[in-house]
Amino acid sequence: MKLSMLRVFFLLHAFSVFALASNSVVNMSHYDLMRPDFVTMKSEGIVGVIHEATYPSFQRDSQYVLRQQAAARAGLLWGAYHYANGTDPIRQADHFLSVVSGAQALAGSSSQPPGVLLVLDFEKNEHGHYPGGTMRVDQAVAFVERIHERTGKYPGLYSGEYYLKQVLNSPKVSLAYKRVLLNCWLWIANYHYEPRATAPWSVWDLWQYCGDGKCDLPRSSFPKSIANITKAERNIFRGDRAALEAFWQGRAWQPGGEKRRRESERTLTADLEASGPAAKPALSETLR
Repeated sequence: MKLSMLRVFFLLHAFSVFALASNSVVNMSHYDLMRPDFVTMKSEGIVGVIHEATYPSFQRDSQYVLRQQAAARAGLLWGAYHYANGTDPIRQADHFLSVVSGAQALAGSSSQPPGVLLVLDFEKNEHGHYPGGTMRVDQAVAFVERIHERTGKYPGLYSGEYYLKQVLNSPKVSLAYKRVLLNCWLWIANYHYEPRATAPWSVWDLWQYCGDGKCDLPRSSFPKSIANITKAERNIFRGDRAALEAFWQGRAWQPGGEKRRRESERTLTADLEASGPAAKPALSETLR
């Protein structure tokens, strides 16, 4: 009975947040095998798409470039995330920015987004999902500081609520590390109820409530599909559409405007050839 009442409380609170929020962001990766209909997405209320750009070890998402161009032509805002592992965080950050800026350079004027919202996917990388192990907190700090150094923007930080609470509450995590991470905006996953454990952040900015069609919330208010994607990864922004557009534009990076450390094509090619095939996606509250 207590559990039922607790669930009712969380659902009622989720509905109150939903009434003041915008269910208008979709995230995607190469694991989404369909050809997404971005025009229909926009007509159904989607404002922005956040797509995987890079993942271990130094791989580029094969769908990133073409989908960026198609989404931009449809009038959608664009974001990119890097799925992290436990290897050199500076090298990961540089590779991520290289891929994002390279994709921007390939796009024509009609298929180039005005900026790219950057995200670090900071989650438990286990069971052979990707090689390289799990990124530590100190490595996440080094990654976001490197992004800020090169772009002038702090990325968003994505994680599952339970994992984030477990990791950041560790006595091994210093206040200095937490202060650095607080410069990042928070994107948090919970497929059962609105996230509450967001410390050291006071609130979440983006809530992933559905992934691969997994969602325990009422479908009438929390849809699982969008356009031609039946098992979508959908997200609620804390604010209305105008607030989301302002949030995105204020935090998006415009590639080409930073002091860039050049990565030679020889180095990038070696990275790609040295990395093995990605394993199957983990079935949990994660990006893919």
